[in-house]
Amino acid sequence: MKKSAPFLILFILALLICNALFDGHGMSFDIDGEDFDGPLGAIAAFLMASGGILIGIVVAALVAVILVLVFAGVGVVIVCALVLAALVVVLAVSPLMLPLLIPVAIIWALSRRNRQRPIDAKAQPA
Repeated sequence: MKKSAPFLILFILALLICNALFDGHGMSFDIDGEDFDGPLGAIAAFLMASGGILIGIVVAALVAVILVLVFAGVGVVIVCALVLAALVVVLAVSPLMLPLLIPVAIIWALSRRNRQRPIDAKAQPA
């Protein structure tokens, strides 16, 4: 079955192409009062329908790009608003945190002072 499946698919595809090219199945369309039918009408109808599908795909892609840009812009505005709100909250809470920040600042200053002193190897007793 695995070896014959590609041949069956190609055969069915060839039958469908022959059927579409040589038999219009009563398909016809009207352009400016002229009726087109038969194999030429079927091919022309297929090409016009596929052209409409291509136009639809292009329009959908452009709408998707526009929506991405709009939602990205809205996202940037929302992030900026959240940062501004966080800044306002920090400014409002900072005087209340002063008793907590004073010991933290003293410990930080002492640790920085100890790091900045160079260790002199000659001054240490051996």
